This record gives sequence, structure tokens and C-alpha cells, in this order.
Amino acid sequence: MPYLLLVCLFLLLVYGPQFWVQRVLKRYNQKVEDNFPGSGGEFARHLLDRFDLEVITVEISDLGDHYDPVSRSVRLTRDKYEGKTLTAITVAAHECSHALQHAASEPMFMWRTRLAYITVWAQRLGSFLLFSAPMFGILFRVPIVSLINIIGAFLIMGFAVIIQLMTLPVELDASFKKAMPILKSGYLQPSQWAGANSILRVAAWTYVAASLASLLNFWRWLAVLRR
Repeated sequence: MPYLLLVCLFLLLVYGPQFWVQRVLKRYNQKVEDNFPGSGGEFARHLLDRFDLEVITVEISDLGDHYDPVSRSVRLTRDKYEGKTLTAITVAAHECSHALQHAASEPMFMWRTRLAYITVWAQRLGSFLLFSAPMFGILFRVPIVSLINIIGAFLIMGFAVIIQLMTLPVELDASFKKAMPILKSGYLQPSQWAGANSILRVAAWTYVAASLASLLNFWRWLAVLRR
């Protein structure tokens, strides 16, 4: 019974927030707003130019809405890039806010970006250790194999937990200290503020759920490897 409850909790943490996010985004992505003179892509370009970030490009993406600090690009899915909905405008403002964080070299954003690079290599090393653990078992004592498995699991999943936790404050800052004040400065009507706030909130709290799910998965693997 406890195992079943743990599985249900894990599924709720993983799939519940995704359903919530999609529901909120879809709700505000259906109506074309009359007070928006341009699409999400055009609004993103306007904001970047307004803050003297002409070097940053705005592109259509099939990999979700995000800001790429390597290529210095704000990327929006086609419905956000071409849409004139509250979701399109709000998401565009949020992703441009990450560009503002990068331009200002804000500590949390820079640490999160550096950690993302480290995480890639850590996960590769972790995968190698898990793959080579049986070979070490032949050459060394059994306890060494357990230690290698634990280190490999930490490198793969532990770093994922850390980066998720570091992402949360970056997302909250982009949503509520940058994007929302910008949107309230004349781009949205007061009647649209609550909807924009909901869109920004679900985007940020998705990372809370992702962090909990990653942490739960990490401890589950540790329990398996320590047997």
C-alpha cells in the first residue's frame, strides 16, 4: 500500500503540473485580443529593441519556448510567435526577461547557465560509471561497485535536482520582477493582468514540481542501488 501511494504521488508530481500548465496556457491562447497591435514574435522583438538588445534574435522553435544564452536567441513556438493572444504576449515577455537577466549578468542566471554546462558533462560521466560498474566489480571488491553506482546516480539525477532548484528563482524573477511589471507598464489592460499573472505563475511552479519529482526519483534510485 505505501508503495502504491508513492507511485501515485510520483505520477501526480510529474503529470499533474503539466496538465495544469497546458490547461491555463490553452485557456488564454484561444482569444485574439483587440488591444495587441502585433504578434508574440513582434512583441518580443519590440521589447528587445526597447532595452537595447538588438543583437538577440527572435526565432520560431519546435522545442518549446525558451531563451538560448549560447546563440542569444529568444525562441517561441509557432502559436506564440504568430499569435495575438494573452498567452503569446505574456510568454514572449517572460522569455525576453531571461535575455534581460543575461544582459545584466545577474548572478543566479549566470550560475544556472554555468551549472547547465557542467550538468551535461556530469551526466555523461555518470552514465559511463553506471555502464562500467560491472567491469569494476570484476577488478575490485563488491562495495566499490555499490559506491560507483551511487556516484553515477548522483551525477545523472543529483545534478538534475540541483539545476531544477536553481532554475526556480531565475524563473520567478523573470516572471514577477521583470515580465509582469513590463506588461503592466501599458502593454496590457488592467482586466488582463490576472490572466497574465496566472500564465506566469503556472510556468514558475512547474519547476517546483519538477524539482520534487527529480528529488523523488533520485532517492528511489539511491534506495535501489544501496541494496
